[in-house]
Amino acid sequence: MDVSQPEQMNVKKDMPEIKVVPLLAVLLSGAFVAILNETILNVALNAIMSDFNVASSTVQWLVTGYMLIIGTLIPISAYFMQRFTTRQLFITAMSLFTLGTLIAGLSPTFSILLVGRLTQAVATAIMIPLLTNVILSVIPIERRGAAMGMVGLVIMFAPAIGPTVSGLIVENLSWRWLFYVVIPISIFSLLFGIKILKNVTEVSKPKLDILSFILSTLGFGGIVYGFSAAGKGDASFTDPVVFTCLIVGFVSLGLFSWRQLKMDKPMLDIRVFKYPMFLVGLLLIMLVMMTMFAMMLVLPMYMQGALAFTAIATGLVMLPGGLINGAMSPIMGRIFDKVGPRPIIIPGTILLAVTVFTYRFSTPGVPMWVIIIQHALLMISVAMIMMPSQTNGLNQLPTKLYPHGTAIASTLMQVSGAIGAALFIAIMENGQQNYLDGISSPTAEQTREALTVGSQQSFSTGFYFACAAVILALLVRRSKQEKLK
Repeated sequence: MDVSQPEQMNVKKDMPEIKVVPLLAVLLSGAFVAILNETILNVALNAIMSDFNVASSTVQWLVTGYMLIIGTLIPISAYFMQRFTTRQLFITAMSLFTLGTLIAGLSPTFSILLVGRLTQAVATAIMIPLLTNVILSVIPIERRGAAMGMVGLVIMFAPAIGPTVSGLIVENLSWRWLFYVVIPISIFSLLFGIKILKNVTEVSKPKLDILSFILSTLGFGGIVYGFSAAGKGDASFTDPVVFTCLIVGFVSLGLFSWRQLKMDKPMLDIRVFKYPMFLVGLLLIMLVMMTMFAMMLVLPMYMQGALAFTAIATGLVMLPGGLINGAMSPIMGRIFDKVGPRPIIIPGTILLAVTVFTYRFSTPGVPMWVIIIQHALLMISVAMIMMPSQTNGLNQLPTKLYPHGTAIASTLMQVSGAIGAALFIAIMENGQQNYLDGISSPTAEQTREALTVGSQQSFSTGFYFACAAVILALLVRRSKQEKLK
């Protein structure tokens, strides 16, 4: 990505000529295939283990490694968005994504497959914050809700259909088709971008502080990996590797933050936390992400293990909620533009708390339609909270802090998802173990009852998180763009 002086001079000239709809269409198409890729491979892990003769601990790197790359690269995206043009970043990201998808689809060994998967992750780490930053740059503050609602549709619709699509493909074709079917979409998005995408942000030449980059990588990477590992398999927070990663991560993150405060031109400007609506919005997003990610992991395990749902039935139960969430996001965005955040976010957090509370009473024998309604209400509440909170928070930031705000928000969403998943699964497993303590050979009925107890303890924790979100929602006010503090 080479930035020339003439291209920098042309950025402002391009701005009046920008056609917002084609611009967003390009970026949303790229974001869709990138986010779809995050969940589409989960159903195929068993088939990949069989084909390459690798253990579950090895194949999990296709998921953990993906999250790790995103968690470590998104923080540096603020530098990329200041250093390179919109056009350069998009073309680079989609080229990398297409290349990674091709490598993964044709991979002769597991190592090559992992290389392709991590290449896709690099592209995703560029694409997600780029999309948000462009919206902040080209959409007036009074119409950002609708635009961010479209982002919400993409972010939720892609993961919602991912497992269903991948299940159908894996059942009837090879897992490699999960990559083959994405390649034409990726190429189309790339060519579409090359043809019509223009530069919409001002380009500068900030200096990349190597020490900040190292501390950021160790900090966010250590935290994401530590919590991700703690939520999988036999690992726990007392595992030496998990414990070491978390300690290194938090210490490095503290040093990184201290260094950013001392720098005249920080790599990631944490002055964004001085803006109260950004901070409140970010805390709301983190609470909702922790609860949502955890429910998306605990709930399928509970449905299959305690409620005796099949894997296909579990996927179909959760599909309507994901689709409804995607459909609701643009609607919530338009309502946000008209009435502001409070009339949406406060009822949304109350609905979240009530819905999660009802999960505590789900026991074996509950009808499937009850679970479908519960999950749909859960995802509606998420739509009412996520995008309005993020949009309202980012609206308060000065223009120069947009790249930093989007990078921090995107990073902490990944981190909070990893934390929530590990925490809620640990609570569930602890509840199971306590119930079975002293039972040497538990029966199938006792095992189901133990899973029910553990899951309900996890749901109770989610309820407490949701109550905290209700309290935070009361602090939300409609924000206006402020000057740099």
